[in-house]
Parts: sequence; C-alpha cells; structure tokens
Amino acid sequence: MKFETRMPAPFGVLGILVEDGCLARIEFLKSGTSLLPPSDPVSERLCRQVEAYFSDPEFAFDIPLKLRGTPFQKQVWAKISQIPRGRTRQYGEIARDLHSAPRAVGQACGSNPVPIVIPCHRVVSRAGLGGFMHHGEGEPLSIKRWLLDHESD
Repeated sequence: MKFETRMPAPFGVLGILVEDGCLARIEFLKSGTSLLPPSDPVSERLCRQVEAYFSDPEFAFDIPLKLRGTPFQKQVWAKISQIPRGRTRQYGEIARDLHSAPRAVGQACGSNPVPIVIPCHRVVSRAGLGGFMHHGEGEPLSIKRWLLDHESD
C-alpha cells in the first residue's frame, strides 16, 4: 500500500493513506519501517493531531474521513466513536445496542480503517481485553494495551 505518510508512534510506525482530501486508512507498521514526511495538507494535519493525542490522550481528532465499509460496519464505527476516553465497552453491549451479535461487532471493529481516530481499542470482551485488528494475541494486543494505558493515565 502506498502511504502519503509514515510517522513514528510509541509502538512502531503509522502508515497514513489519504484519498480525496480525507483520511482513508491508518495502518500499524513494524518498528524500523522507514519514515516518510507528509506529502499533502491532510496527512500533515493528521500527523500534528496524532502527535497531540500521544502527548495528551484527551485530544479530540478533527479530520475529514473517507470510510469504506458496509452499512453495519459504519454503524459499529459510529458507536465506537461515542466511547469516552479512558472508558471501554464490551462487544456484547454494542451488539445489544445494534440488535446484532458480539462476533459481528468484533469483526467490524477489526475492519476499522482508521484506528486511534475511531477508537476500536476501547472495545473489550466480557472476559478481558479481547482482540485487536483481527488478532487475539501478539503485537496487536500490545498496541491495544498501550493505547488503553495511555488513555487511563
């Protein structure tokens, strides 16, 4: 994937994709991935906002989004966007709100194209942390833990 920007993050590198003047995708890339300065005003603005969030978890993103997903995914992403910083909700709670199933909510969370901005890391399972980015273990869960810890300070 061709990113407009690759910026450092406390847990690796973020790849940023912009389409039609809107943020379309954020990918978590491995540490050591080469950095790439912003190549357009939107990615430059997002980099400033992400840096502000890393400094202050209370920072509120204000960036235009171009979200590709099913109508159900977009409903889930809208619900996730309402979860306050420092709080979590369970997959089952969101599923009840949307008259759906926890697994469907989990799949929609894992398909979130703009993590951090749409804070899918704030959705957890009834029994613990749950998954992140369609993974139940490894580096993705370390990133989820970092984000949750960052917001709970």
